Amino acid sequence: MRSCSTIIAALALLVGIAASACQNKVETNENVTPQMAVVPRSAEITPAPPPTPVIPDLQRELLDERNKTTASPIGTFDFKNFTYELPRGWQNPDGTAEIKLTNGKIAPVSRDVNEKMADDEKAEAKQQRRIGMSFVTAKYFDATGDGEDEAIVVLKVETGGSAIPQLVYVFSWKDDAPELIWPFRTGDRADGGLKDLRLENGNLVIELYGQDRFILGQTETGKITNDIEQLCCPTYFSRSVYKWNGKNFLMQGKRVTFSISDPGAPPIENLGDIVNNPAKSKK
Repeated sequence: MRSCSTIIAALALLVGIAASACQNKVETNENVTPQMAVVPRSAEITPAPPPTPVIPDLQRELLDERNKTTASPIGTFDFKNFTYELPRGWQNPDGTAEIKLTNGKIAPVSRDVNEKMADDEKAEAKQQRRIGMSFVTAKYFDATGDGEDEAIVVLKVETGGSAIPQLVYVFSWKDDAPELIWPFRTGDRADGGLKDLRLENGNLVIELYGQDRFILGQTETGKITNDIEQLCCPTYFSRSVYKWNGKNFLMQGKRVTFSISDPGAPPIENLGDIVNNPAKSKK
């Protein structure tokens, strides 16, 4: 009996020690301050850069497949190997008023001028400069109402710089050869650049980028007040209509400006007149 009592007492002592150890362990864990996870700097999330703005294709309509062929003899003429007259404002420094394309192009000729050169050397270098040209497209439709298609040829001026103005030539077909009936120049991209030209209701429709831009004689009009654009990305375009009277193309109706950035906005008629004469436009 004494041995049994001894064993029971020993077991009780062991149980008490184990319970005390467990209690001490739990109390110790409750006093431990939790540690925050450390994120390596290489894993930190940085904001993504803003997307690069998409540059619009300003020649999309001009280069589409509309009016690219014709049954008229003028449709077989090779306008890529042809001599063109230069509209006012684009003649060469020496007064040359013609330019000849070979296989659709002619490279510009640049001559540098610096302060170390004598005056006569500067003058000679400037006289040797030439603009270049490249063929863009040709459209064929009856722009004069005579029942025969004309050719509307678009060339791009190669200046050697970043500007890309264009020239437009309207040719009829006479005596088995093209006859020039209207040459005109357009601006540089958003600054009066050529957006589209087409036939509507027997009249020639011309669209230029910018506010109230239209063709006057052989030249596109200049900017109106506050017409400020990035060259790459126009927010407005203008539409004007021209009718052939047997000698010239005359503007018909009103000039209309459309918003590209807000297609739902109503078009504005003769915007330049409103901007330049606000008091008169309110009457």
